[in-house]
Amino acid sequence: MITVVGMGAGATVDAEVTAGAELVVGGRRHLDAVRLPEGAEQVVLGPLAPALDTVGKYVAEERPVVVLASGDPGFFGIVRALAERFGPERLDVRPGVSSVSAAFARTGLTWDDAVVVSAHGRDPRTAVHLCRAHPKVAVLTGPGAGPAELGAALRDTGRVLVVASALGSDRERVERVTPAEAAARDWGAAVSVVLCLDEARALGPVRTVAGGVGQPAGWALDEAEFDHRDSMITKFEVRALALARLGPRPGELVWDVGAGSGSVAVECARLGAAVTAVEKAADGVERVRANAAAHGVDVRVVHGAAPDVLAGLDEDPDAVFVGGGGRELPAVVTACARRARRTVVIAMAALDRVPAARAALTDAGFSCDGVLVQSSRLAPLPGDVTRLAATNPVFLLWGVRLPAHKEGVDE
Repeated sequence: MITVVGMGAGATVDAEVTAGAELVVGGRRHLDAVRLPEGAEQVVLGPLAPALDTVGKYVAEERPVVVLASGDPGFFGIVRALAERFGPERLDVRPGVSSVSAAFARTGLTWDDAVVVSAHGRDPRTAVHLCRAHPKVAVLTGPGAGPAELGAALRDTGRVLVVASALGSDRERVERVTPAEAAARDWGAAVSVVLCLDEARALGPVRTVAGGVGQPAGWALDEAEFDHRDSMITKFEVRALALARLGPRPGELVWDVGAGSGSVAVECARLGAAVTAVEKAADGVERVRANAAAHGVDVRVVHGAAPDVLAGLDEDPDAVFVGGGGRELPAVVTACARRARRTVVIAMAALDRVPAARAALTDAGFSCDGVLVQSSRLAPLPGDVTRLAATNPVFLLWGVRLPAHKEGVDE
C-alpha cells in the first residue's frame, strides 16, 4: 500500500501515519518536517521517474510506502502519476488543504466560481489567457511562470494579483499587488499560488456547478443582442459557421480584426477564450466595449487600422477572425496568417476579394477551404402569411496552418 499524505497550509502529519513505512518519498522540506521511522529509506523528490521506480520495487515486495506531498495531492498533484503507474486501488490518499483553497480563504473569497490552472512545467500562455478572460483565476506557479511573469503579461488588464507564499508556515505572506508591481519584484521560490482577480466581479453569483469555465446556453446570438450601426454586423448564420471554424476555447487567444460591433469577439469571449478586438473607427471601439460589458465578458479593444496596428500586439493569437473586405484585405490576411498559431477565418461580401484572400492564406502555409453562405429568414406578410427574406450572401474562407509552417514553433 502507498499512503499519500498532503502537507502544508498548517497541516501536520501524525507519527502513526509514517510509523510502519519502509520507504518515505517527498520534497526535502516535507521529509524534514516529519518524524521518520528508524531505518526507513528516504527518497528526495526531484525527477519523478527515478522516484517512481524506487516506489515500484517496494510495491512489488508489498513493503509499505509513504509519499509526502503538498496540499491536496489529488489536485494537480502526484496522485495522478501514482495511480497511472500502480493503480488507484493501491493508494491510501489523505489530502491536506490545497494551496488554492488556503489562498482564497486568506482573501475571504469563495472559489466555487474560480478557474484553476497549473503553469508549473507548462506553457504559461494558457494561464495568461485565462487570467485575461475570467474574473477569478488561481494560478499554480512554477519556474518561468511566477508572479513576475504573470504581472508582465497582465499589465493592461486592471486585474489585482494576490500572491500567496509559504502558506501555513511561519514565513507565510499574502500580498495584493498590481501586475506592474508583481513584474518588478523577485519573488523567490516560496510562492504557493497566485490569484488573479477582477475585483469588481470577484463575488460572483451563487453557483450550482463549480468552476469558472462554463458553456453559454447559446451562441450565434441574434443581431438584436448587440448594439450595431446600420446593420453592419456579422449575421448570426455566418457567425455560427465562423465560430465553428475558429474553435475558441479557454486558454486560447483570438483576434477579431475589423471588429465592427464586436459580435464575433464577444461570442468568442463567451466561449471562454481571451480576445483582442481591433477596430479602426472610434465609435466602433466604444461599441465593442459596450457590447462586451452588456454580455459580461472581457474583450481587449485596440483602436487602429490593420495591418499596421497588428505589429503592436505582443502575443501571437491561436485563431483570427477577419471581417470587412477593403483593398487592404490581402495585406491584413497576410499579417494575420504570419502570426496565427492555428487558424484564420475571413468573412467577405465582395466576390472580387476572394482570390487574393485565398492566395494570402495558402502562401502563408495554410490549407484553405470556404463556402458561400446564403440564407433566407422567415418574414411575416399581411394576411397572416409568411415569406422568405434573403440575407446578403457572404463568402467565408478559413485556413488551417499546416505542420511546420509557424516560425518558432517546435517540430
